[in-house]
Amino acid sequence: MRRLLTRVGQALLTFAIAVTLAFLLMRLTPGSPLPALDEQNRFTPAQEERLRKLYRLDQPIQVQYWEFLQAAFDGNLGPSIRYTGQTVTGLIAARLPATLLLGFTVLLLNFTFGTWLGVWQAVREGSRLDHGLSLLSISLYAIPSFWLGLTLAWLFGLEWRLLPVGGIHDVVMSPDADLGTRTVDLLRHLILPAVTLSAVSIAATMRHQRSAMIEALRLDCIRTARSKGLSERQVIFHHAWRNALGPMVTLFGLWLPILVTGTVFVESVFNWPGLGLLAAEAIGNRDYPLIMGTTLLSAALVVLGGLIADLLHGMLDPRVQAL
Repeated sequence: MRRLLTRVGQALLTFAIAVTLAFLLMRLTPGSPLPALDEQNRFTPAQEERLRKLYRLDQPIQVQYWEFLQAAFDGNLGPSIRYTGQTVTGLIAARLPATLLLGFTVLLLNFTFGTWLGVWQAVREGSRLDHGLSLLSISLYAIPSFWLGLTLAWLFGLEWRLLPVGGIHDVVMSPDADLGTRTVDLLRHLILPAVTLSAVSIAATMRHQRSAMIEALRLDCIRTARSKGLSERQVIFHHAWRNALGPMVTLFGLWLPILVTGTVFVESVFNWPGLGLLAAEAIGNRDYPLIMGTTLLSAALVVLGGLIADLLHGMLDPRVQAL
C-alpha cells in the first residue's frame, strides 16, 4: 500500500507539472488566437477588446492559470475560441470515439503481431529469418509515420484505387444504408491509418520482445526446465515468455498514450476525425482552451500508462516491490 500511494503521488505530481508547463509555454509564446477569428481583417479595436475580455485574454497569466484550474476541477474547460458556440468538452467527446477506434486497433495489432514476431526471432536467434526481421523492424522504426502514411495513401488510394484515403465514411453513402454496409465502409477507411501507425509500433515491439526473450532464454531456470525433459513449446511459452513479460508491460504503458498523442500526424494525413486532428487544428488556430483540453487528456494518458506499467511490473516481479 505504501508503494502504491507513493507511485500515485508521483504520478499526480508529474501530471500537475506537465499541465502547468504546457499552460505557461502556450500563453508565453508570442501571438494571439484572435487573428484566426478575423480572417478578413474586419475587426475594430473595440471588437478585439471585447473578445479579449470574453476569453479572459486581458487578465494576467497567473489569473488565467487560476481560472483554468478552477474550471478544470469543475469539469468545464470553457468555450472553444475557433469553434464558436461549442464547448471544449463537447468537441473532445465528439472526436474521442474515432480516436479510440484507431488507437485500440493499433494497440491490438501492435502487441499481437509484435510480440509473436519478437518471440519467433528470439527462438531463431542468429538465423537468416532473424536477421531479415531485424533489418525490417529497424527500417520501419526509422520511417516517419506521416511519410509512410502519404506513401500508402498514394499507392493504395491514388495509384491502385483500392482503399479510401480520407475521412471515416464515404460521403456519398446513403443515410439509409444497412449496418453491414456501414461497418464495411468504416473498416475500409480504417485500414490505411491503422496500418501506418501499426507498422512503426510493431517494429519497436518486435525489438523489445526479442531482446527480453533472448535474455529470458539464457536464464538458469530455462536450462533446468529443458534438463527435466519439458517440450520446447512448454519451455518457451510457460517459462521463458513469462520471464520476458516485464519489459513488455512497461512498453504497453508507454504505448498507451498512442490513443491520443501518437495519432496527430496520421490523423492529419488521412483526415481522420479524431482527437489528433482536433489537436493539430487547435494548435494551428492557437485555440488556447482546446489546446489545454487535448493536453490534459494526453498528459493523463501518459501518466496513467506509466503508473499502470509500474504497478503491473511490480505484480509480475516481486523483486520490484522492494525498491
